[in-house]
Amino acid sequence: MQRVRLSSKQAPVHKLGDSQMTLSPKFRLVVIDSSLFSPSSELESSLRGEPLIPGLPDDVALNCLLRLPVQSHVSCRAVCKRWHLLLGNKERFFNRRKEFGFKDPWLFVFAFHKCTGKIQWQVLDLIHFSWHTIPSMPCKDKVCPHGFRCVSIPQEGTLFVCGGMVSDVDCPLDLVLKYEMQRNRWTVVNKMITPRSFFASGVIDGMVYVAGGNSSNLLELDSAEVLDPEKGQWIPIASMGTNMASYDAAVLNGKLLVTEGWLWPFYVSPRGQVYDPSIDSWENMPVGLREGWTGSSVVVQGRLFVVSELERMKVKVYDSETDSWDTIEGPPLPEQICKPFAVSAHDDKIYVVGRNLNVAVGHVSRVRSSESCGTKLDFLVRWQVVDAPENFSDLTPSSSQVLFA
Repeated sequence: MQRVRLSSKQAPVHKLGDSQMTLSPKFRLVVIDSSLFSPSSELESSLRGEPLIPGLPDDVALNCLLRLPVQSHVSCRAVCKRWHLLLGNKERFFNRRKEFGFKDPWLFVFAFHKCTGKIQWQVLDLIHFSWHTIPSMPCKDKVCPHGFRCVSIPQEGTLFVCGGMVSDVDCPLDLVLKYEMQRNRWTVVNKMITPRSFFASGVIDGMVYVAGGNSSNLLELDSAEVLDPEKGQWIPIASMGTNMASYDAAVLNGKLLVTEGWLWPFYVSPRGQVYDPSIDSWENMPVGLREGWTGSSVVVQGRLFVVSELERMKVKVYDSETDSWDTIEGPPLPEQICKPFAVSAHDDKIYVVGRNLNVAVGHVSRVRSSESCGTKLDFLVRWQVVDAPENFSDLTPSSSQVLFA
């Protein structure tokens, strides 16, 4: 197990940018002079005679500068005016990265302070393993951090925070917020049709789906709806057929899988539903799938994996052909990663964020099975631990999402 140590009292946490939104007394976006970010602005044109890097064509030099880690921007932008113009504003920097096709992964962790309950986002650069902050979510009320559901469209660098619950009165919310990585700002989008908390959510073909959850009278819901991010409209879809709150959900093979999860003691088998958007229909989840779903899930290489929260078990993978779960090869989750977990994935890596925001990176690969005459490939995971800064010791994760920038 490889270990990356970042924890120290002096471990820096960098600002990804300044807040673009205020909340007093209403949501209001700060107006910014767009000419500062336009590649054809008069300011940049006046500096064309000054090379970005002496001896290199500007396109090659720009390709190099766009690879600079964010934490080095403050010192690098003092090199010259053109570097300051490029690195002095994160919106401009990330827009140029998008134009050049850069897609580095960043882990966005939705966390809360264990004593005050204050919510915040912490962001881990998964290339350089440095932590950053983003503007606070514009939440007017004191909210329960567990009631929200967060989903992302990684390739577009956007995430959505939906629903939630006002903690003092247990009142579900219909709030929907959108964060854009390139702009580093939050915006308020159209509310959900039904206020809900503790519900299922997922993204299928760029559409945001939500289902079930708790209603304003604390009863469970069976309704579901979908958001088209481009049109900004929520429309109802087929009801689930059963009222249930969601413990976990996943998108697998173009379908939304929803489980209410096991409750201790195991008196009643958990319920589960599967939604197929191609026919706008729900069906009961296979028995083996719902009964073996004992933790937080991710999809890797087109397969559903679960990091168990019931005990320190090895990661499991679901086999749809046999409707059963198999334990994968490799060590269990490292002991430094304490419950509760927030789990996400990118390519062949599983990211498990534990209490204090320590992160375990699970590298998933395929190996020949020793029990099948060399014809079967099993999954293997190796863990790498990234220790968080000591000033994160009071933070607990609620959700995590991977975005590209």
